[in-house]
Amino acid sequence: MEEEIQGLIKRMCDPNEKEAYYFADKLGKSLDVSGRDKVIELVKGDNWEAAYLACRALSRSSFNEESLDAIFEAINDKMNRPQQGAFVQILEEFDLSQRFVDIFRVFLFGNFKAQALAKMYLDEVEFDMTPRTLRKAEKHWNHYLHNPEDEGSLQLKKLEVEPILEEIRELLSED
Repeated sequence: MEEEIQGLIKRMCDPNEKEAYYFADKLGKSLDVSGRDKVIELVKGDNWEAAYLACRALSRSSFNEESLDAIFEAINDKMNRPQQGAFVQILEEFDLSQRFVDIFRVFLFGNFKAQALAKMYLDEVEFDMTPRTLRKAEKHWNHYLHNPEDEGSLQLKKLEVEPILEEIRELLSED
């Protein structure tokens, strides 16, 4: 199995491979624990195309939740900012119900495409909310308020974020 996984990783990462997506999908379906760790290392690596394909492989694996930390780390890595949208887009293949704060953070601090996709997830995913989730989201919001990318976007962001946070407060006060 180890040899098969190594072969799939090699084919998936080959820049001349025309069927890289096929090999990423096949890799994801056959991943074991040791293979998972190798694929997560690719997500954290310097080659964004291999990292993206590794994310795709992980989305097809049984290690869906365990791999999200590495994917959000790649999304938030300044080095990946130009490709941030692609990494956020692959999140549609994952269960995000426990990841409100991570998505909210991308919505606040991501590039244009990443923010738009994160907003879509915020609107469409049914998140599990707790008081802790709200506190963490408010912490990121306060950080954004004190460090906006530009003053012009601050008012627009307020119009979008404050209703979200208020809705969560209301939801939690009902419980």
